[in-house]
Amino acid sequence: MIDIRVRALFKCGSQLLFPLFDKEYPWEILKALPAYIEELIEKGIEGYTAFADGILMGSGATVASTAVIVPPAIIGAGTELRPGAYVRGNVILGENCVVGNSTEIKNSVLLQNVQAPHYNYIGDSILGNGAHLGAGAVCSNLKADQKNVVIHAEKDYATGLRKIGGFIGDHAEIGCGCVLNPGTVVGKNTSVYPLVPLRGCYAENSIVKSATETVPKR
Repeated sequence: MIDIRVRALFKCGSQLLFPLFDKEYPWEILKALPAYIEELIEKGIEGYTAFADGILMGSGATVASTAVIVPPAIIGAGTELRPGAYVRGNVILGENCVVGNSTEIKNSVLLQNVQAPHYNYIGDSILGNGAHLGAGAVCSNLKADQKNVVIHAEKDYATGLRKIGGFIGDHAEIGCGCVLNPGTVVGKNTSVYPLVPLRGCYAENSIVKSATETVPKR
């Protein structure tokens, strides 16, 4: 059985995010995200300063002159927004993340030390600590029929959401050019070969070699 609960995918070491991650399933985090960001920005966060209206930034974070941040957004300490990065509202970036050239993020949470450095799309997704997206890897968040996303694990989970991208566990590695179809779940410490189309749920500590071959890590 593949465990897709929040506690199986992510270790939330940030006190700032404890209330948001106190959920059973990750899509419940996405439902709560807009209101939670609004509350944080309204109250303020110790150690964070206002970069612009509706945007809070931690110490040591850097934003290239050609990067774009649409509020509301929270940028963690030490995080780097490189040239051409596009943060498109309702985004929390944890500490020491990298958002790189032509990478677009919307309605998503990145925990600590996440890297999305080259040509990535991250829509309605959660990326765990130390997760890495290879160049051109994308989290597709809308089905062709535009119906609500259903997570297919040991049973089907009706999320009630029309837009869900990917839930990528701590320290997972997604290869270059991979496409995560809406509602894909990748477990902790799992590595995916380049160019694999991902659909459904993948166990932690695995190697995904192709759409039809997954083996345990040894």
